[in-house]
Amino acid sequence: MSGAGTDWPALLRAGLGRLGLRPAEFWALTPAELTLMLGRGGGTGAMGRAALAALERAYPDQCGEARDA
Repeated sequence: MSGAGTDWPALLRAGLGRLGLRPAEFWALTPAELTLMLGRGGGTGAMGRAALAALERAYPDQCGEARDA
């Protein structure tokens, strides 16, 4: 997001308009934070129910006394 090719007017419109940020909030963000807030970048999507269920099976809650004690 840095360099001579940065479209600052478009980023400002996205930050102030779409995200509803105040100017000081916009300018306080790092490029990585702004990229994440705009939904860009290499992040993965939200976890679905099937993935959550698999995690629950793999790492069940401990009831009663902790086994690591």
